[in-house]
Formats: sequence, C-alpha cells, structure tokens
Amino acid sequence: MNYTIMTDICVIGAGHAGCEAALACARLGLDTTIFTMNVDSIAMMPCNPHIGGSSKGHLVREIDALGGEMGKNIDKTFIQSKMLNVSKGPAVHSLRTQADKAEYSKRMRQTLEHQEHLHIRQVEVAKLLTEGEPEDNAGPVTSEEPKNDCRKVVGVQTCTGTIYECKAAIICTGTYLKARCLVGETITETGPSGMQRSTFLSDSLADEGIALRRFKTGTPARMDGRTLDYSEMTIQNGDKTVIPFSYSTDPKDGQIDQVPCYLTYTNEETHEIIRQNIGRSPIYAGIIEGTGPRYCPSIEDKVVKFPDKIRHQVFIEPEGRGTNEVYIDGMSSSMPDDVQQQMYRTVPGLEHCDIVKNAYAIEYDCINANILKQTLETKNIEGLFCAGQFNGSSGYEEAAAQGLIAGINAAMEIKGEEPLIIERSEAYIGVLIDDLVSKNNLEPYRMMTSRAEYRLLLRQDNADLRLRKYGYRVGLISKQEYDHVCYKEKAITDEIMRLKRTKIGGSEAVQSFLEKNGSATLKTACSLAELMCRPELGYEMIAEIDKDRPELSKEITDQVEIEIRYEGYIERQKKQVEQFEKLEHKRIPDSIDYDKVTGIRIEARQKFKKFRPTSIGQAGRLSGVTPADVQVLLVYMEKFHVKQ
Repeated sequence: MNYTIMTDICVIGAGHAGCEAALACARLGLDTTIFTMNVDSIAMMPCNPHIGGSSKGHLVREIDALGGEMGKNIDKTFIQSKMLNVSKGPAVHSLRTQADKAEYSKRMRQTLEHQEHLHIRQVEVAKLLTEGEPEDNAGPVTSEEPKNDCRKVVGVQTCTGTIYECKAAIICTGTYLKARCLVGETITETGPSGMQRSTFLSDSLADEGIALRRFKTGTPARMDGRTLDYSEMTIQNGDKTVIPFSYSTDPKDGQIDQVPCYLTYTNEETHEIIRQNIGRSPIYAGIIEGTGPRYCPSIEDKVVKFPDKIRHQVFIEPEGRGTNEVYIDGMSSSMPDDVQQQMYRTVPGLEHCDIVKNAYAIEYDCINANILKQTLETKNIEGLFCAGQFNGSSGYEEAAAQGLIAGINAAMEIKGEEPLIIERSEAYIGVLIDDLVSKNNLEPYRMMTSRAEYRLLLRQDNADLRLRKYGYRVGLISKQEYDHVCYKEKAITDEIMRLKRTKIGGSEAVQSFLEKNGSATLKTACSLAELMCRPELGYEMIAEIDKDRPELSKEITDQVEIEIRYEGYIERQKKQVEQFEKLEHKRIPDSIDYDKVTGIRIEARQKFKKFRPTSIGQAGRLSGVTPADVQVLLVYMEKFHVKQ
C-alpha cells in the first residue's frame, strides 16, 4: 500500500527555477514540497559561476522587483561585480557578478530551509498523477502538438512509491531528465556535475501526452588555479563601486575586496589540435542527439564555424574564495581527455595546467514550450506548470525568471486569483516567456537585449518602477517596499518638472561655469533640463548653478538624468508600446473555432490551432502568420461579435 502525503504544490527540481517557484508558492501561504535528486545540488551552478551579464542582468533585477530571491542571494555571495556596456547607452547596461558558487548554493539552501510552509525532499519523482486519461494512451508521443483533451494534476509519485497529493505541480527538472554526459567516446548516464539523473519521469510525461525532445549544452574544464601562469594573461578587475542586484541590499554592504578574473586567448596551435581530432568529438561523430545552444558554442563549434578567426577569448574565472578551482570560460568542449589536455595547454598561461574536472557535453529531455500558456501552465493538463531549462531555455537567470512566474501563477490559480501575465512591453521576463510559448525555438533559448523591441524602456535600472506593483499585487512585495517605489516615482517626476521649469540666463556665474566645462555660452535663457542634455554636462555637474536643488538619493537622480537625456527616444518608444498594447488587449477567446474563419491561409490556420494565441498581438508574432491573416481574424471576430 502506497504512503500518501497531502500538500498544496509540488515543485519537481531544486535548481534556479525550482528554488524561485517553491519560495514564491510558500511565501504566498501555500504548503509547498520541493523535490531534489540531492540536497547538495540545490541552486547548484554546474556551468559558469556567475549571475547576470548582458540582458541576463535585466532578468535578475526584474526577479528582485517582483519579490524573487536570486538578486538577494548573489549580493551576499559574489566575489566580483562589474557593470557591462557602460560605454554604450543605459538600455544595454547590465550587471554581471562572479559568484562564490559553493556559498551561493549554501545560502539558497538555507533560505529554503528557513522558509515557512516549505518542505524539502531528497527523492526522485517518478510519475505525474492526473485525473482522467489521455485520448490515446498508446505509448510515447512523437508529435509536439498537444492532444486535444484536458486533464488535471492531482499528485506525483516518487520512485519509492510515496504519493504526494497536490493541487498543482511545477516541473523544473533542468538538465536532469534522462541526462547523459559525454567526454569523447565516453558516455555516462548522469546529470550535471556527476549528480544522479532523473530516469523515470520522462516516460510518465510521455504517457500523459507531453512530447519530449533532446537538447544539449556543454561546460568547460575546471582547473587547479595554482598551476596557471597569470603573468601571461590580462587581469580583469571588478568595479571600484559595486552596484547591488537587489533593491533591498544596502549598497554599503557590497563594497568588499573583490577577486580578479583574467583574460587570455586560444591560438592557431589550439585550433589545429581541434581540427585534427574533430572526428573524436561526439558532436561531430554523430553521437550527440540533442540540439545545442547557438549563442554558447563549444570551442569545437567555434573553430569549425568561424575558420577565419585566429583566436577566441578565454576568461579564467575563480569558482570561490575557499577553493583553488577556476572555470575556463569560452572553451566548453566534449573532446576526449587526451585532446582536452593538449588543447588547453596551448593557451597562454595554461601551459602547465592541471585539469580538476573535464569539460563535458550533457544532453537531456525537455519540452517545446509551445504547449504552455503565458502563465506557464500546460494547455492540456490543468494545474501543471513548467519552468526553466525543461522549457527549452538556457541560463540560470532565464530559469529563475520562469520559476518565479510559474510559482506565482500556480499559487494564484489555487487561490482563485487573477494570474500574472507580464507583457513583452513591460519586462524582459515578458519577452522571454512570450518568445518561448509563441515561437518554435529549435535550440536552447538564450535571452539577449536584441530580442526586446522596447529595450530603452526596459532598462535594468528601472525594474522596480516597472514591476514592483505586480509583486505587491500578488503578495510578494511588502507595503513598505511598494510605498518606497511610489515615493521614488513621484520624486523623479517632481524633479524632472522642476528642472524643466527652472530657467537660467547668461549671468556671469553661468557663463563662467559653461566656459570652465568646455560648453558653449548662452545667448538666450534656457532650462536646466535643456542644459543637462549637453553631452559635456550632466545632473551632478550643473549642481554648481542649480541653487535650489533638493537633496535626493542617487537612485532617483540617475533616473532623472536618463529620463531627461533620452526623452525623445523614450517618448517614441512609449508611442510604439501604445500601438502594441492595442493589439495585445484584443483578446482571442479559447473557444474560437479557427476552421470557421474563412480567408486565412492554411499555414496560418495550422499555427493558430497549434499555438492557440491569447491575443491578436501574439497571433501576429507567430512565424508563418502574415498581417493579412491577422486582419482576416480581426474581421471575423468583429463580424460575429466574438467577445474580446
């Protein structure tokens, strides 16, 4: 007889997605059980030991603005911090921090352990339990289009036979489902970093009508830092003044002694060793089944696909303060042992390196996220939510963002409250989820600033102004935190208006100030705001001639400067968003029968039926759908008074 335990929500997997999902559910008052193959792998960083980076830093800030944990945790455990792209505009500024990976995992585990309503279980989940049966339960599914039936999650069963009855389940299995690691010809049926893989859940999901596919990713070797010659490399220091990820972190706490990273390069000798042994790479030998990430290629892929490149960057990154182990960023590989030893030792500074852990490729089962709604709930199984690399994405930050949204929406569904759907015009999280559920991503999806159409509005510096209201609405942000954002928003607006209203003339003091700072003198009066827009001046510089300036925090004055300097561009994007929202607010009911919509092309009809877009805007973003198809759909909805 099976032992049964009651819980509200089951979270399967305790990586970055699982941690955010479980914490969100528990903090919203729901009894939550999180399952992990090994408690030592909670929030583990099996690949790169850093958080943030281009566009990914935006995601971490947004997670924090909504009430997530990643930003808080990295602020407590980073060993180096750097703001990227500072020579460019504020839209692409992005924070990147080097993590003490052991401490990051340890502190996240402690956060989970001390969270009320949250229970941790080290056991493999083997089966998903639902009410009702699929229409055709004849075995594994081969089509990625979901079956036309609807069931409901009622629990999960572990490999030891225990049943956890629940109202919702969130799958955050990362790269563990039927995972196998490859080093040359050697294949090991294991999860990342030698952890036990999940063996049984894939078959259960297939039986439930969920089609799975194989993706792959890779990681570089780890080396003993004592065996490297840093004198042959270029030192990469962190910023002198550290800006935290979390809005709740006191900036003073982040001013710590930082650990340096180093930069070196591959060379023609490295590339020749790879070319001579390319047939021994499982990627090129046809052993690997899964599709790898386009934007994080292995060193073999770089050499083969970019033969004109005479060198590639290699960053040497420490894995923590308490270890000599370093990460060789930029040289992920799945070459055999002997080839790895040869190629790494051709890199300046690595001539006498000792490899602690081989580079390897890992392939795993995941889904096509087209089977999900924008809430990250599956379209055909009520109460089943999915997040992270299981959805076909890559990256810790992408995973954590999805986990948070899935956790919030699972809780909202159980509590009978409105789900949280963030539009792509509101956040990088909105872009991420919309791209996953509405586009046919044939490789692991990675967030990039270029994917966001309105990135000047979606800056990493204003995430709280954009998203705090949603965190407060669902219950993850306190009244005090929300009130602070309201105060900040008003203070920014008031200061912008003051600067626009304050006129200055060509007094001797003003003209002297302008000449001293290499700026043209005034011929007519102008506002302080107009003066600030001059490239050689700025908010802090004009303080000398701004006698009535109020005392404001830097977080406020930074926003004031950006809003004034980029006002024209910002207003243009706001108008674009207005047009976008008109289409997003034209909702398409789930009940619409696309076979009755005459005049749309066959391809568009097939896409509409498969993806079931929730709005006209989303329908127009589907590949293979033309503006004419969208117009026909709009006419049909208006003609037959389809409720929008």
